[in-house]
Amino acid sequence: MEDIDPPREQPGAGDEILAALDAHGFEWDGPVTWQSASREAHEQAIETLLESGMAYPCACSRRDLAAAPRGPLGIIYPGTCRSGCEADEYALRVRTDALPVQFTDRLQGPRSQALEPESGDFVILRRDGLIAYQLAVVVDDQLQGITDVVRGIDLLDSTPRQIWLQQLLGYRTPGYCHLPVAVNERSQKLSKSHGAAGVVLDEAAKNLFHALRLLGQQPPEELRSASLSSLWGWAHEHWDISVLTGIEEIPASPAELA
Repeated sequence: MEDIDPPREQPGAGDEILAALDAHGFEWDGPVTWQSASREAHEQAIETLLESGMAYPCACSRRDLAAAPRGPLGIIYPGTCRSGCEADEYALRVRTDALPVQFTDRLQGPRSQALEPESGDFVILRRDGLIAYQLAVVVDDQLQGITDVVRGIDLLDSTPRQIWLQQLLGYRTPGYCHLPVAVNERSQKLSKSHGAAGVVLDEAAKNLFHALRLLGQQPPEELRSASLSSLWGWAHEHWDISVLTGIEEIPASPAELA
């Protein structure tokens, strides 16, 4: 459970997510790990990067970077503090280079990103002392022995930065599979920020049936009113992820789900 950004966290949201997964029949191995419990490991990774010279302090504010070039990933950091900075408060950035980071996604195919010209050196420790997402997930995946990462395609552009950190820290690189995201009629990802309704836990079996259809799995009509165990049994036997190859968005309007 990712809980390393207290200013943005909704009280009780983590428990609600776990309750929703449980209600829909999802299972996991062992106790749930909360990201904040790994702070010591995160700090050790940062120390390793600092000692190797691959991380450095950066005092640049958003105002300082207002004129910096922008790319698809946002501001391309121009390397202002690479040679040092004098400040009491600062973030930490990791050095990048222009060599492409390459990987092959199971669904989206070969991918390549040159970090220095496309994003620049990126933050691993925020100015407010909070661990940045990119570093936290890399360390946590290593701690838990993750072999395969399956997530939404909206996180695909983060993968090269995470692979770069894995290489710098001597970690293994897992396999990656980025699923298409469900979108509304305006091609916006279904989320609270775009007004999407929450999941109704009392309709877990119905939700699972619609999710299977949305992911192109074509469960038979008689499963529409089936139990959770029956739906999971069918899914285990018939699941075919290849039907999602190369797809980035899936319309999720009522018409598609009916």
